[in-house]
Amino acid sequence: MQSIRGMHDILPDEISYWQHIYNMALKILNTANYKEIRTPIVESTSLFLRSIGQDTDIVNKEMYTFLDQGKRHLTLRPEGTASIARAIIQHKLCEPTTIQRVWYLGPMFRYERPQQGRQRQFHQLGLECYGSINPIVDAEIIYLAQTILHALECTDFTIEINSIGTLENREEYKIRLRHYLEKYKNDLDNESQSKLYTNPLRILDSKEPKIHEILYYAPNLADCLDPKSMIHFQSLQEYLKSLNIKFKINRQLVRGLDYYNDTVFEINTNLLGTQGTICGGGRYDSLTEQLGGKRIPAVGWGIGIERLLLLIKDKIELKNNKLCIYIATQNSCYLQYSLQIIPIIQQYGLKYELDLSGSVLKKQLQKALKKQAMLCLIIGEEEVKNSSITLKWLTKYDQYTYTISDFINLVPNIYAEYLNFNPVKPHHINVGSY
Repeated sequence: MQSIRGMHDILPDEISYWQHIYNMALKILNTANYKEIRTPIVESTSLFLRSIGQDTDIVNKEMYTFLDQGKRHLTLRPEGTASIARAIIQHKLCEPTTIQRVWYLGPMFRYERPQQGRQRQFHQLGLECYGSINPIVDAEIIYLAQTILHALECTDFTIEINSIGTLENREEYKIRLRHYLEKYKNDLDNESQSKLYTNPLRILDSKEPKIHEILYYAPNLADCLDPKSMIHFQSLQEYLKSLNIKFKINRQLVRGLDYYNDTVFEINTNLLGTQGTICGGGRYDSLTEQLGGKRIPAVGWGIGIERLLLLIKDKIELKNNKLCIYIATQNSCYLQYSLQIIPIIQQYGLKYELDLSGSVLKKQLQKALKKQAMLCLIIGEEEVKNSSITLKWLTKYDQYTYTISDFINLVPNIYAEYLNFNPVKPHHINVGSY
């Protein structure tokens, strides 16, 4: 049996990197008073039809939608924002007029061609702030995205921002853009031609060089912005400068979802080819209203974890991944005796492994060395008879026998040494008396 195409296992050797990202995000976002939220993977299909937009690629091509046994139309969530908005409405998280700051990390699903850094099941770290229209929040969340990326040693990127104004501004711009593009209709690729009369803004998001050439002299969305949107965008730029955040304005940046308004932004790198967007987000002040709730202004972003790992995995220095104690028994019948040692070790958070192989003691010691354990705890006939244990320090070549009570007193010293322990490469071990 094989896993489904585009849906990969995260194996034990990989999971430490994911935990590192989670813990870093938790630390930074908790400092900014963002609280974690977890929404269901499966939602009503109508949630995404109403929020993402009927003419988007996600709705038309990429959603995993099915009928359950109750004949309900359900969808594996293709993105996180709609689910958060639904939760905000359902649980009245912004009533009365309060600011609600939340973040999440979890799997999303889109039926698209699997590629490096983007699978059909992919994972997003996301952040959302509900309850404020102030552009200072837009600047703060961009700052938090940059802070997380820097903390993860991802620094080779650029921040691009734009304003797409209100729905009315975009409708006016669509007319101007469509009128311009109709002159080049025969030069557009099939996908762009299909979007010309449904949602020409999506053409701005094309990755085709020829389309970029055509768009070079296209009308500018900035010319359609109303004064309120222009002030919002200008304020955002001033706030980003106050935070010492470098950015550039990209007038063709629109993002791929219909619920955005005013601020949109992306954090991009040139290290991943055409799939260079690490983080993307913006403002969606009418989303809760679209979903049947009251209007609650909101802004947020999402970071693709798989894509991020391609950039930082080699730079991550994992901590606390070293093995402290390897428990070896001279005979399998002594395993029960070893169980009384485990709570002592666990109390101090010393990473251990109990050998269950039943192999001879020499092979168990060789495995302890191969796993780069700091010491091997040995239990044989004499230890069981005398209610003791033997410790073999694999880096010092020292070996001592202790009573259980003496071992308990020794554990704090072992813990202190474990904190500074640097594993060494496997080499020959002198088994000694064992």
